[in-house]
Amino acid sequence: MGFPENFLWGGAVAANQCEGAYLADGKGLSCADVLHGGKGKMVEMADSQALRRTIEKPEGFFSSHEAIDFYHHYKEDIALFAEMGFKVFRTSIAWSRIFPNGDDAQPNEAGLAFYDSLFDECRKYGIEPLATLSHYESPLALTTKYNGWTSRELIPLFDRYARTVFARYRDKVKYWLTFNEINATTLFGAPFLGAGAIIDNPADNLQAMYQAAHNQLVASALAVKAGRELVPGAKIGNMIAAMMIYPYSCRPEDVWLKTARERETCFYSDVQARGYYPAYMERFFKKNGIEIERGPEDEKILREGTVDFISFSYYMSMTASSDSELTKTAGNLFGGVKNPYLESSEWGWQIDPLGLRTLLNNLYDRYQKPLFIVENGLGAKDVVEADGSINDGYRIDYLREHIKAMKAAVEEDGVELWGYTTWGCIDIISASTGEMSKRYGFIYVDKDDEGKGTLARSRKKSFSWYKDVIASNGEKL
Repeated sequence: MGFPENFLWGGAVAANQCEGAYLADGKGLSCADVLHGGKGKMVEMADSQALRRTIEKPEGFFSSHEAIDFYHHYKEDIALFAEMGFKVFRTSIAWSRIFPNGDDAQPNEAGLAFYDSLFDECRKYGIEPLATLSHYESPLALTTKYNGWTSRELIPLFDRYARTVFARYRDKVKYWLTFNEINATTLFGAPFLGAGAIIDNPADNLQAMYQAAHNQLVASALAVKAGRELVPGAKIGNMIAAMMIYPYSCRPEDVWLKTARERETCFYSDVQARGYYPAYMERFFKKNGIEIERGPEDEKILREGTVDFISFSYYMSMTASSDSELTKTAGNLFGGVKNPYLESSEWGWQIDPLGLRTLLNNLYDRYQKPLFIVENGLGAKDVVEADGSINDGYRIDYLREHIKAMKAAVEEDGVELWGYTTWGCIDIISASTGEMSKRYGFIYVDKDDEGKGTLARSRKKSFSWYKDVIASNGEKL
């Protein structure tokens, strides 16, 4: 048995973390263009005044402005992906390359032409593109004009953008995702990263974040409807940041807290998979005095725009504890108490392959829709040896154990899993820190946290290992 014959093996990146060329060929500024300060420094998103100052006058070094210059190296990079045997390549379309200000009267032809060439290059090698419409890169002008996704004005603008790219790439891209990690706005408490919004008064935080979330959910549903209308045979999925959550103990309060934390993520996929707001979320809104502005057609749009498959990122698990005295895990994006049974990465992310198997089962049981793992990987500091080799056996070990967990979920548990794209298949800048030194790739890019380097590409030890994994359809690990 094992993985199905048509299983989609590949890798994933995001435009704002790899493309660079941040103002090339008519591109407008995106929110990501004012965040990544490099050297582990980013604009403090919780500091609204710092954000405003940076937006008004972005100065100094921003690692995303050049990134790895994928914009000019994509043919070389895709050839390397093809050498590994990729069946699928996930990337995002930068909205501000297509509509530089988000609300321009006409799309930017140079931006459209770039993705034409990118997708053509993928298809030349038999690689299916998997395109994300929005991956933390809303046009910055939509922040200054509308305060991002807190405004319903963005819904028709996104619909027009989605329809523009669907119509343009209808014969080149069949697999689509709407919003990357759509739960990031509320789950990470990052309204600027996820929704392009600046919130001055912390007391308004919940209201603003959930209004932005609602607007994105409606826009996502509209995009699904548009994709089905415009792209023959399209498969359109959502994308959430997912993780396995354990109660820290069998104390009933811990078990309840686990349920509450799961709902923070599953709220989004519940709406996108089922087409309506779950009762627990309506109760949450009422309890917290949140009043969502809804359009007269919103319920109908959500009902008619459910996704074809569920996609997600998975890097770690967390534990939920009601004991405030316990020490929290420093590195986990989702917080939580340190799990004593798990090891951690250099950045404090707790490594849990079996958690991936459990999560796959939970999501498949919940939705009965195909699943797609579109991000998974290990961020680590790689060392280039004197002979030029990069012996990243730690990355191979991490990926091997997670692929074993996937295989068990498919082979033994009956989970329908369409594909697997490792995160940062070529080294890119980190979304959470702006660093280059936090590397995920099979391909090393010669660049450091200060932006210095030749940008030369070289194969790591994991490159040939993943090539064998793909060639054997997951049998040779």
